[in-house]
Amino acid sequence: MNAPLPHPTALHVEPRPMPPAMLAALRQRFGARCSTAAAVREQHGRDESVYAATPPEAVVYCESTEDVAAVVALASAHAVPVIPFGVGSSLEGHLLAVQGGVSIDLSRMDRIVQLHAEDLTVTVQPGVTREQLNREIRHTGLFFPVDPGANASLGGMAATRASGTNAVRYGTMRENVLALTVVTAVGEVIHTGTRAKKSSAGYDLTRLFVGSEGTLGVMTEITLKLYPLPEAVSAAICHFPSIAAAVQTTIAIIQMGVPIARCELLDANAIRAVNRHSKLSLREAPMLLMEFHGSPAGVREQAETVQAIAREQGGEDFEWASTPEERTRLWAARHQAYFAALQTRPGCRCQATDTCVPISRLAESIDESIAEAEASGIPYWTVGHVGDGNFHLSYLFDPDDPAEAAAVERLNVQMVQRALRLQGTCSGEHGIGLHKMAYLEDEAGAGAIALMRGIKRALDPQNIMNPGKIFAA
Repeated sequence: MNAPLPHPTALHVEPRPMPPAMLAALRQRFGARCSTAAAVREQHGRDESVYAATPPEAVVYCESTEDVAAVVALASAHAVPVIPFGVGSSLEGHLLAVQGGVSIDLSRMDRIVQLHAEDLTVTVQPGVTREQLNREIRHTGLFFPVDPGANASLGGMAATRASGTNAVRYGTMRENVLALTVVTAVGEVIHTGTRAKKSSAGYDLTRLFVGSEGTLGVMTEITLKLYPLPEAVSAAICHFPSIAAAVQTTIAIIQMGVPIARCELLDANAIRAVNRHSKLSLREAPMLLMEFHGSPAGVREQAETVQAIAREQGGEDFEWASTPEERTRLWAARHQAYFAALQTRPGCRCQATDTCVPISRLAESIDESIAEAEASGIPYWTVGHVGDGNFHLSYLFDPDDPAEAAAVERLNVQMVQRALRLQGTCSGEHGIGLHKMAYLEDEAGAGAIALMRGIKRALDPQNIMNPGKIFAA
């Protein structure tokens, strides 16, 4: 397997300077909404990845599809890169301006455009966050289930084909995006898909843009599926004598067809960090955090079945959380695990892995990965959306220690090699960005990469849409 890129400068691509005429045109069109301040540029040249900031030359705050089209049209005329920006929560270097250019900040495009509760659909601008959407539609009795943990923007979630804790029941962004409005690489506005539940009309352009990480166009409106709020919701935690026992329980739950809504794994290291950060007193042993949705009778039946399966694997200390306050407390702790773990080693950086394998091979993948992490001596913690075979083993390393950084990359490579050998993927939900470019080559193969490059050249012949991401041009 090829070694992953250690830093954006490894791309050896000279930035494309922004012509003064383009900057002048942006300032004339957008006024104070066009910024070249160093602090603003720095903020828009970083994400939650391990990479140092690589700032754009300018940041434009867009408020409409027309604004985005105007920026992209100017960029196309001057062959200058554009990088869409949501809230900056991506993990793989998606936002770094590795070839210079202009960052299009979509955070002010935060309106719900159309809500069709009777059809269970909603159209939003890309700056709407998942938490905002659920707050604003709660009165309808509906919700949007895709929950990657961070309060990410829906534009960013669509761009990276995100999923998260609810994916085992409700699917990922791929299954939940119906239609898009997209600004193409020449500044043209196109529409893909409809609000209909199905279509066989031509190429599926919606699925092409979902997961394209801003390399083919900029999404400015997104039509999503909604779901009825379940009549009853219950959450439970259960501790296990080992990671293997927790994973075997998960496998049995899925293979028996139990429609569990969430099934999250936390190892002892993650729980230790969460206890300290969130002032909880959870037992520091491998734990499944589960949630059941449905009618009261259905939820009770699911929970009883899962409890019986867990007992067979040594599961104990079942604790139920049926009130919204109790469930919120547990899920808030889970979602804060990333920042909780960072605080256990001040000054460290976190390298999160993101492999996903067929559910029957999950125990093998996790066990071998943990054994390698233990042997390395590098602090780590594990969480996972194990109901769909996706887990994150994250390493805490000193960014100023080259030996530690190199060891983490070796562990990363070994984990991806294992996932591919088990017919899995290098990225279940974080996307490729910069860090996983080499991994994608090994997963997809030269022929598929060549086809992707051909699509990129056809839709973006000047290579201005978030260049240097997913694969080298």
